[in-house]
Amino acid sequence: MGPGILGPMTRLILATRNTGKITELRSILTDAGLPHELVGADAYPDIPDVRETGVTFAENALLKAHALARATGLPAVADDSGLCVDVLNGAPGIFSARWSGTHGDDKANLDLLLAQLADIEPPHRAAHFACAAALALPDGTERVVEGHLKGTLRHTPSGTGGFGYDPILQPEGETRTCAELTAAEKNAISHRGKAFRALVPAVRDLLG
Repeated sequence: MGPGILGPMTRLILATRNTGKITELRSILTDAGLPHELVGADAYPDIPDVRETGVTFAENALLKAHALARATGLPAVADDSGLCVDVLNGAPGIFSARWSGTHGDDKANLDLLLAQLADIEPPHRAAHFACAAALALPDGTERVVEGHLKGTLRHTPSGTGGFGYDPILQPEGETRTCAELTAAEKNAISHRGKAFRALVPAVRDLLG
């Protein structure tokens, strides 16, 4: 599919019902001068959720993007992200949202991880947030990119912003955790923001 073949005002769908993610990607596309209309999965309520059976962030992002593109006939973007702890060989990784066994229980996930790392000293508490962002077209064309936010893990949570593991990751060069940053500060350095911005050339290349 050549550049621009879908027309100058292509609708692009993002595989999320999270309004914050939609707003973030929409502003990135606008800043890049791209005219595409971005909508979330809520615009197509009949689409079933996709089982994330991949073993990497990239595989899961591609699974979701392809499923959405097939179901809607539109170019689709999806992302998958998590926390990777060096001393745990990259875990929780793709299991970040269900590390404690219950999907989406942020406090339980955080408490379990802190308990596992209780005896690990600060020099060995390096970790990073990783995000893979994928673009898939209805014809099967795909692109996937990644973004990272490196830092170290605090022993105790701090801050009320963000979600997930934000209260314990202190980005490199910062004295605050991700949960203590303003939304604008976090978006400027976040793994998701980096991945979405890295996807812009693919959107421009494939959609015109």
